[in-house]
Amino acid sequence: MASFKEIVTKAVIGKAKKTSVSKFSVTPSEIPDTVLGCWVINHTFEGRSEAGVVVIHGGFDVNVWYSYQNDTKTAVATEHFSYEDKMNIKLKDGSGLTDASEIIVRSLTQPTVTDVTTQNGVVNLSIEKELGVEIVGNTMIKVSVEEEEDDYEVLDDVDNEEVDQVIDEIDEDYLK
Repeated sequence: MASFKEIVTKAVIGKAKKTSVSKFSVTPSEIPDTVLGCWVINHTFEGRSEAGVVVIHGGFDVNVWYSYQNDTKTAVATEHFSYEDKMNIKLKDGSGLTDASEIIVRSLTQPTVTDVTTQNGVVNLSIEKELGVEIVGNTMIKVSVEEEEDDYEVLDDVDNEEVDQVIDEIDEDYLK
């Protein structure tokens, strides 16, 4: 007859992903004529639980390459931006987000500049990113446990002298 045992283990108890587009502005030291390129580097982030909601604090550097003085010179403007994204994640089995829960944040799509405009010497950027969050916490599983039965055949102890005697009786010329 089977009985059941409960095992407490760590497992992913909640998952979510979020795509967001944010607007940022960079003011170069010169008035730009043309934006020649934009890129996002040094993306860092971490997630924390705040009042039952996952809050992701992050930041990245934006480099804007532009021309100025009637497109005769170029320069790069660099600026660091911070962001905060909130994610309400539904947890499996009615679990709650606790201090013991581990929050794993991944960048599913690196921040990318999707739109650039210039207006009155200011470069306006739209940056898109996609973040994924997994919540790892304690969960319980039930397993069926069979009654203990002796599945092994019991062998008698082997006498080494008997084994040696059988080996001595083997005809070595049998295969010749």
